[in-house]
Amino acid sequence: MLLSLYSPFVSIGHFHCHNHQNHISPPPSTTKLASPPYLYRRKKERRSVTTLFSDSMEICGVDSEGKEFDSVQDMWREEIGEEGDETRKTQWYRDGVSYWEGVEASVDGVLGGYGHVNDADIIGSEVFLKTLMQERLVNGGANQHLVALDCGSGIGRITKNLLVRYFNEVDLLEPVEQFLNAARENLASAGSETHKATNFFCIPLQEFTPAAGRYDVIWVQWCIGHLTDDDFVSFFNRAKGCLKPGGFLVVKENNAKKGFVLDKEDHSITRSDPYFKQLFRRCGLHLYRTKDQKGLPQELFAVKMYALTVDTPPKIHRTRSKTHSNRPQIIK
Repeated sequence: MLLSLYSPFVSIGHFHCHNHQNHISPPPSTTKLASPPYLYRRKKERRSVTTLFSDSMEICGVDSEGKEFDSVQDMWREEIGEEGDETRKTQWYRDGVSYWEGVEASVDGVLGGYGHVNDADIIGSEVFLKTLMQERLVNGGANQHLVALDCGSGIGRITKNLLVRYFNEVDLLEPVEQFLNAARENLASAGSETHKATNFFCIPLQEFTPAAGRYDVIWVQWCIGHLTDDDFVSFFNRAKGCLKPGGFLVVKENNAKKGFVLDKEDHSITRSDPYFKQLFRRCGLHLYRTKDQKGLPQELFAVKMYALTVDTPPKIHRTRSKTHSNRPQIIK
């Protein structure tokens, strides 16, 4: 998908969105993490945000220069203009890709100088993936030809260290050409004849339409923050028809503590958990399971994994069982 791993975001002081009494401490100077996990350095977040959930979702946020927004709509209006302004939206995406084109095609580069979090990230993802495969795929996927799509694949870090070990074919989607070329080289000797990277698509996520019924898993990590809300919804609506029966999507992203944080440098947005869930609901997706990533430095944004399905999870009778919270549920 668009841009590989996000860089970590810096926590921006504090802000108050109610009654228009806004007080923001200017964001501290920070070292920007490159790539996928919008890992901007995050100082302690002390934010008070009023979040109202309606069909239009009003949620407050702040940008990396300290400017506050009373709503998501106000932020997008400033960044990409009024609805239908394709010129400004195209420039938003072009600027985002340009940022990543200036980043070194290495693990440390795509992880914004935090290459040492790679192992923890992969371990957390593998535990999550194995659980989902056992629960969702027939016989846990054994004796089946499994295919995955790695969105925002960057240099092939996730495909090489995780996906190619579990899937017979992995397609990589990445808009930054130098990253995709590095992925080809990195994956040339990875896997085997029966477990390999198959297709390398140099296409932005918002322009990509996956092949119908091809994928068992679509993995979206540290890249969806580059999409506008409307393009986010459009992508997942297209992706739903590309899953095989029992297939699922995984979204692994940085989470803002409240509202959203807009990165003016790489043109991306770090969304809060409620913000993500509102968008998943707009896509008609069901939240099957979530898990927090552990073992990352405290100064980085929290990272959460979401497993999403097209089919409606079975109804669950509410009980006081300790295992209840781990069962499938529809996003509310």
